[in-house]
Amino acid sequence: MVFFINFVQTTVSLNFILHKNMITILGPTASGKTSFAAALAAEINAEIISADSRQVYRNMDIGTGKDLDDYKIGDKLIKYHLIDIAEPGTKYNLFEYQKDFYNAYNDIIGRGVTPILCGGTGLYIEAVLNGYKLLPVPENKELRLELEKKDLDELTKLLIQLKRDNKSNMHNSTDIDNKKRAIRAIEIETYYKNCHNLEERNIPPIDSLIFGIEIDRDLRRKRITERLLQRLNNGMVDEVKMLLDRGILPEDLIYYGLEYKYVTKYLINEITYDDMFRSLEIAIHQFAKRQMTWFRGMERRGFKIHWIDFSLPMEQKIKYVKSYL
Repeated sequence: MVFFINFVQTTVSLNFILHKNMITILGPTASGKTSFAAALAAEINAEIISADSRQVYRNMDIGTGKDLDDYKIGDKLIKYHLIDIAEPGTKYNLFEYQKDFYNAYNDIIGRGVTPILCGGTGLYIEAVLNGYKLLPVPENKELRLELEKKDLDELTKLLIQLKRDNKSNMHNSTDIDNKKRAIRAIEIETYYKNCHNLEERNIPPIDSLIFGIEIDRDLRRKRITERLLQRLNNGMVDEVKMLLDRGILPEDLIYYGLEYKYVTKYLINEITYDDMFRSLEIAIHQFAKRQMTWFRGMERRGFKIHWIDFSLPMEQKIKYVKSYL
């Protein structure tokens, strides 16, 4: 509780530096956005701020697709931020991300360097670009006990209604792929619905050029399958087993979804290896589709996204972005 109180107080007094030349690179999974952002950063002497909700966790490398080699361009190592900043098994959240983003952002531009925000977590991207005014949401034990009695379909309907009431964009379908996530999302939306006198916090929106990597659906699906096979061959199952052996509870890994959900289920003998692969492949395809739905929604909400064809050579992609600088 002390952490939250201190943060709210210091947030009000922070002197945010608005930077009109921040660049945002977004796109669905397997679109090559990280390698593009790194190549661009090398070209314009920029630093990258990650916008990935799972790459914040240490020792969760293969399953989250950190691909840290992407940050090596020739003999140059591109500096990145907000990767490996939280312990696996914990539940890093949007409130913490917003705080950490602004710390990294002000550090970068305070040194006269251009920041590149890069990732596929649409909620994180929109929260910082739009200056969402967030408050720490405490645990509501009574509400949780009540919600535990409901099944996932009932929780989903309740969350959808709360979002309508709050006119909220804070949660999407990735928040309702299991009961624990859905309950937390409902807890947050309920808190905001009942807080009628929210304290205004001095968090300005960020003026950023936004570029999206657009990739053909069939090619995206092919790349997702190939990448999944590669990750499994490179030790993704062993990575999850290592986390379990360290004492992280299966339910905490399942909470992270996608690779960690299905590989954990396989390792605790809930599903077979073949079932794990098929279910995970489908889930990642669905996830990529939801990412694109979020980005299209951002456009409807007033964000201008300049789309770049995935198939273009790297030099042309960089040239296209530099034409706007």
